[in-house]
Amino acid sequence: MKKLICISLLMISAFGFCQTWKTNMEEAKTTATAQNKNIVLVFSGSDWCAPCIKLDKNVWQSEAFKAYADEKLVLVRADFPKKKNNALPEDIRNNNLLLAEKYNKEGFFPLVVILDKNGKVLAKKGYENQTAAQYISELKAILK
Repeated sequence: MKKLICISLLMISAFGFCQTWKTNMEEAKTTATAQNKNIVLVFSGSDWCAPCIKLDKNVWQSEAFKAYADEKLVLVRADFPKKKNNALPEDIRNNNLLLAEKYNKEGFFPLVVILDKNGKVLAKKGYENQTAAQYISELKAILK
């Protein structure tokens, strides 16, 4: 019985800090407007781009960023995996290509585009080897 209670509590706490990454910008804008939040659009190569993988591990997966994002941001990921076993559904792939045409014409990876709730670009940044706290601090400065 104790094990069941512990497992249940762990599951509940895990869902409390669960990030929801959207893949549709229009849906993100609707959510951002309704919740009065800014949007962070991330262009990544999740299975081939070493800085993208480090950004995910060091920042996006950190508890500090999850808490900050839950309160202040709507997250959108435009991923471009290369391995066949990581291929995305065609509709998401096409959507990511459209996002890249609009927001990442240069093809930089990783590229983080900070937008207001209407989709207006406020800033673009890459990734330097930073802690989650440093990254959050930079986002806060941009979003003043």
